[in-house]
Amino acid sequence: MARIVFIGAGSVEFTKNVLSDILTLPGLGGSTLVLHDIDAERLATAEAMAHGMVAKLGLPAKVEAHADRRAAVAGADYVINEIAVGGFAATRIDFEVPARHGLRQTIADTLGIGGIFRALRTIPVMTALGDDLAELAPDALLLNYTNPMTMIPRAVWEGTPFRNVVGICHSVRDTQARLAELVGVPVDETAFVTAGVNHQAFVLKFEHEGRDMYPRLAEVVAADPKLRNTVRAEVFTRFGHFPTESSVHGSEYLPWFLRHDDQVEKFGIHVGAYLEWSKENLASYEETRRRLAAGEDVEIEPMSELASEIIHSIETGERRIVHGNVRNDGLIANLPADACVEVPCVVDRAGVQPTRIGAMPPQLAALNRTFLNVGELTVRAALEGSREHVYHAAMLDPNAAATLTLAQIHDLVDDMIEAHGDALPDGIRRAR
Repeated sequence: MARIVFIGAGSVEFTKNVLSDILTLPGLGGSTLVLHDIDAERLATAEAMAHGMVAKLGLPAKVEAHADRRAAVAGADYVINEIAVGGFAATRIDFEVPARHGLRQTIADTLGIGGIFRALRTIPVMTALGDDLAELAPDALLLNYTNPMTMIPRAVWEGTPFRNVVGICHSVRDTQARLAELVGVPVDETAFVTAGVNHQAFVLKFEHEGRDMYPRLAEVVAADPKLRNTVRAEVFTRFGHFPTESSVHGSEYLPWFLRHDDQVEKFGIHVGAYLEWSKENLASYEETRRRLAAGEDVEIEPMSELASEIIHSIETGERRIVHGNVRNDGLIANLPADACVEVPCVVDRAGVQPTRIGAMPPQLAALNRTFLNVGELTVRAALEGSREHVYHAAMLDPNAAATLTLAQIHDLVDDMIEAHGDALPDGIRRAR
């Protein structure tokens, strides 16, 4: 059976969700489940949880836990990456230092100053993992959940010999369900084509029984003031296609919202949202640890996680269509070939097979390119140890550029580098 490795298994709530799927999907109950985390306490918590879930279901699955990553990934068939380098302490830096410079952020994990620095401290870990996989599990499939999604897979395939990387995210699937609900049709009766870059993909086709649903969606948006006053609806109205990312998240990839007090108020943008959610996640972890220590069961709730569904399709041949983040190589004709793009993928025994989109509407591709510019420079900064490219990425970030002067952006970058310290590549830490 499959050897499925969890990197960052100490993200216990997320690990529980994926395990719930793997252990309840037909044909996967005999898998070997391998847990790895650098935090010994969290790894022990995840191991106790996994053993409890397997025992509760009476399955033959095996559970291993390894503090050593190489021991964990050796011989892997699938590697699920869910790391958060630096944890909550690093997340606080990503919010608090920019805030002192007058820069607002909401999630700070995908683009912007927060996304840039999350990538800079994550990429060295991911390239080390890629090197391990190339040596110890060259045929494995790396399924990446860690943001920034446009940067992490790209860093692995550009910085290591390992290429079999697919990034996965729920935003497209959730958007499809939301749009079907808004126009009042069953989601399984709709036809969608969605593509672009992760967290800034767009619904290119939305049909029900051959009928274009966009005119109906426009009517629904126009008739609902609360819905109309969201970032997603505003982008839909101005650019002609609905974006896949939430309004809170999507607002910080654009120059028109967070800079302006009235826009923050009008569109109900929750500044600092992720910092609050992270605190809640810490509390959730502590509660799970307490329950396990008290001998209580962990609830097994299948969540239709994309990683588990991809593994199931490859192992059993059950065909699914998922949205994956892969190297472009012409899949979207008017985006760079070496970019990481999000497109529909067919998954079966042959693996994850991306579909070719062709050219996106030019205004959407142009918006995506402003997003990808920041990511390309950040990946180069990390792989080359270039402090200069960190400045370049930050200067081109839409939210930072709309809010701060060039000199202010440079000062902010210097403060962020000092605050993150040894978490960053050597060349970046060196003074100019």
